[in-house]
Amino acid sequence: MNDNFHPAGAIFDMDGLMLDTERPMVPLWTIAGKPYGYDIKPDVVIRTLGIDVEGTRDIMLAEYGPEFPYEVIREEMHRLAAVEYEKGISHRPGLVPLLDFFASRNIPMAVATSTRRDSALDKLAKAGIEERFTTIVCGDEISRGKPAPDIFLLAAKKLGKKPSECVGFEDSSPGLHALHAAGIRSVFVKDLVEPPPEILATVWHRCADLAEAINLFV
Repeated sequence: MNDNFHPAGAIFDMDGLMLDTERPMVPLWTIAGKPYGYDIKPDVVIRTLGIDVEGTRDIMLAEYGPEFPYEVIREEMHRLAAVEYEKGISHRPGLVPLLDFFASRNIPMAVATSTRRDSALDKLAKAGIEERFTTIVCGDEISRGKPAPDIFLLAAKKLGKKPSECVGFEDSSPGLHALHAAGIRSVFVKDLVEPPPEILATVWHRCADLAEAINLFV
């Protein structure tokens, strides 16, 4: 076992980390923007991954101007996404074995997602994992989203654990930054984006998939 670390709690990001929801979402922004005359580029959408609603708005308005109808296009993107999610939401590789591992050791688990609560609960339910978690903390329950540490600090508090006693799992730069700021050991599992070196330098461990992370604790 690495570093002789026995986590008292495990905290998971949701989109792109546990659920394969970010990859299909990227082109939906482009589709949603076209009726309004905007060609929303994939690289712009990718810059919003892991960031809350307000942070995403800031990025979109900076890219497409103050007249960009963010709320309208975001609503259309979510409508399109809801249609896609009705077909099912896939797990990221290795998710169930890792959840089973923590459950077998009675380690409580939390979700800490920038997604709003209603949408997050719907996704987790459709993916069949909502009941796995002791607590679920969402982007509309905090005043500062990732990369601020607030959501992870709140998740640790709701688990009844100190941040230093927990391990956190993330796929995005904002999330990894937030874990580091919260004083939580981070495990990075790549989805769409490779973080910059300064973010990777803060990562406790990097794993190819979630199942590989089990080796950190045995």
